[in-house]
Amino acid sequence: MDPNHVPAGRDSGGGRYSGGGPGVRRLPAVLLVAGVVLSLGFGALHPGEADPNDHAAAFAEYARSELWTGVHLGQFVGMAALVGGLLVLGTVAGGSPGRFAWAARFGNWAAAASLALYGALQAVDGVALKHSVDAWAASEGADKAVRFAAAEDIRWLEWGMRSYQSFVLGAALILLGVAVASSPGFPRPAGYLMGLSGAAYLAQGWIIGAMGFSGSNTVPTLAGIALILVWTLWLMASSLRRP
Repeated sequence: MDPNHVPAGRDSGGGRYSGGGPGVRRLPAVLLVAGVVLSLGFGALHPGEADPNDHAAAFAEYARSELWTGVHLGQFVGMAALVGGLLVLGTVAGGSPGRFAWAARFGNWAAAASLALYGALQAVDGVALKHSVDAWAASEGADKAVRFAAAEDIRWLEWGMRSYQSFVLGAALILLGVAVASSPGFPRPAGYLMGLSGAAYLAQGWIIGAMGFSGSNTVPTLAGIALILVWTLWLMASSLRRP
């Protein structure tokens, strides 16, 4: 049976429930795709030639960047659109009858918390770290070592913020994936892929917290990006189909 064309059922109150037509699902799909496009687009502008765990080389590259603050603001806008899509998606999926409506509610709370953490992360990374590495690059003599140590402190704070933001966003994706997979009107495999992308973010959170921006994080990062691309486009295609 096509999951996008399920027969109407009855909700817990005895009324008819259609599972939400494509029009209802279109808004979260548009927000999700917009969030992914913005995040990837601004992420491509992020300086990335130096090894991010080689702080001297990375800080010198960051100090030379003229787009740093704008790139991080753009990434925040992208995450805000993505989380907005998750919140609407959770609201739609949580409104359907089923045993897992609680997953949508907790998933929405986690998604909102992940956006708050991401805002704090971008304030640390996009503003505080940039000012710190600029001051280090402009300093001389004994002051340079002091400035470098201060920039490293901010970098380690960034690790902690990104680690916990990844944990919370991963939990949100897993919970909302459960809600989507169990909600009529949504393609069930998309929910499974959401859960897998959430697991990839949990792995990212652990690696960043333990080792910073290590090469060990490459596979979970690429897996998370690929999975999010697939399920967001799948939800978009589902929302565009005629009922």
